[in-house]
Amino acid sequence: MLAMWVKVRIKPDQRKRFLEAIEADALGSERDEPGCYRFNVLQDAQDPNVYFFYEVYKDQAALEAHRAMPHYAVWRAAADTLDGPTEATRCTTIFPSPPAYWTAKR
Repeated sequence: MLAMWVKVRIKPDQRKRFLEAIEADALGSERDEPGCYRFNVLQDAQDPNVYFFYEVYKDQAALEAHRAMPHYAVWRAAADTLDGPTEATRCTTIFPSPPAYWTAKR
């Protein structure tokens, strides 16, 4: 399993466009990708221009499939809403550990 935290800073005047694009990607990922187990978007409580994505994929192949999806293309087309590069941290899931937790669609 592959988990990621992605941190982005947005241009304040581009918030609406950013939110529309990342919502399309997050919802499409969980809805349309069997290998995407989680895609959450969070806003920093101290800085409203900083967002975090928490993503969990079955494996590297699922992440690569994610990057080929139409909803990912919507997100990439809005890359100019960002104020600097993305910061991605790859993680390994520890808890919950049962595979059924991750594969059950909520």
